[in-house]
Amino acid sequence: MDHSAVEVDLKGRVELTKDKNGFGQVLLRNSRGASVQVSLHGGQVLSWKTGHGEELLFTSSKAICKPPKAIRGGIPICFPQFGNCGSLEDHGFARNRMWVIDDTNPPPLQSNDSNGKTFIDLLFKLSKDDLKVWPHGFEFRLRVAVTVEGSLVLVSRVRNVNCKPFSFSFAYLSYLSVSDISEVRVEGVETLDYLDNLHKKERFTEQGDALTFESEVDRLYLSSSDVISVFDHEKKRTFHIRKEGLPDVVVWNPWVKKSRALVDLGDEEYKQMVCVNGAAVEKPITLKPGEEWTSRVELAVKPTM
Repeated sequence: MDHSAVEVDLKGRVELTKDKNGFGQVLLRNSRGASVQVSLHGGQVLSWKTGHGEELLFTSSKAICKPPKAIRGGIPICFPQFGNCGSLEDHGFARNRMWVIDDTNPPPLQSNDSNGKTFIDLLFKLSKDDLKVWPHGFEFRLRVAVTVEGSLVLVSRVRNVNCKPFSFSFAYLSYLSVSDISEVRVEGVETLDYLDNLHKKERFTEQGDALTFESEVDRLYLSSSDVISVFDHEKKRTFHIRKEGLPDVVVWNPWVKKSRALVDLGDEEYKQMVCVNGAAVEKPITLKPGEEWTSRVELAVKPTM
């Protein structure tokens, strides 16, 4: 397509740039100055800022910004596999492949929809090499948007263009920026069953009124509510994560030992991040030929009174 048409729209809210590796990036702004930056490498959201320029997503200072590895931070997309439970690379291949700007569906690419969102539509298709390891034809369309209120919205649509059914798991791996993980609590998971990845995926039931952090956490909460809240007491703000089509929630913080073992994460950086991810993992999504699956997640941040 002709990218010149989207380099800067009439209101200056959609800009196409390139990173140091020459890969395309799209910067979205709303009318109040809030912004979202997304890379065509992996369809990964790299930045989400308030209208005052405050960064809301965590990115490691040691992140490896060179393909094929996904950047440690932002919001990588885990598809068609979450974790390392299958034959594919960890968290699937969508986060490690190139996406393109999608201008195939009417209406054509615009900077704003009727609800005041500034958005970009991206498309991912399997290459011939990918089909050798995952022989299922599909089209994956992703809309990334920033609303007039400054919320970040991600909408995914996966269509089976194959002649036989296939199944997949999925997650938006959202690295939220927090002041101090010991001052954070997650609400909306109380009383839920979860699979604990630190105990061979054994099933437990959450007992507390909220999830707090005193050591490594790596849990898959099952059949969760549609709204999960992450309270940051020190910064006096709350993330609200609203999700559709994503029955599960993954919560992860690597704590001390795991942080020191990860080459692309600083030893002390676990204190400034928490992953709270809308996901479909326990029961994989199965699509028949011609069927389409849609998911939506909206991240908003509000002051805590």
